[in-house]
Amino acid sequence: MNPNLTDISHVIQLAVAPVFLLTAIATLINALNTRLGRIVDRRRVVQDRLPTRAPDAAEASQLEIRMLVRRSRLVYYAIFCSVLSALLVCLVVAGAFLGALLGVDLARGVAALFIAAMLAMIAALGLFLREVFLAVRSGTHNQP
Repeated sequence: MNPNLTDISHVIQLAVAPVFLLTAIATLINALNTRLGRIVDRRRVVQDRLPTRAPDAAEASQLEIRMLVRRSRLVYYAIFCSVLSALLVCLVVAGAFLGALLGVDLARGVAALFIAAMLAMIAALGLFLREVFLAVRSGTHNQP
């Protein structure tokens, strides 16, 4: 079966929403990357000051470093889930076009990929929320 222009036009219309979703995911990845950079910078500052600290302050610094490591791990996993979500959205768009071009019904596969993309996004946002909670609770989220 040959695809016609109407089929392709319809797929292009359907692909617009996932493209906006990709833009949102890219914005989230940018925000997560910025947070990760700040966490890494803070950890370096605390580690550099550690040798000159008194024993009680050194213990507090070690606790802060452990919290920063935990936060950086959460942000890393959130970035991973966000990128996975973006890749799955790209596969949704590609699947829609392949289905139209080949005249094959890929609706179930495309729907499954979209559900997987949303689950990955939910995981990313949950991890991001947990990291923000830890940052606020620890009081280290805005220190230089």
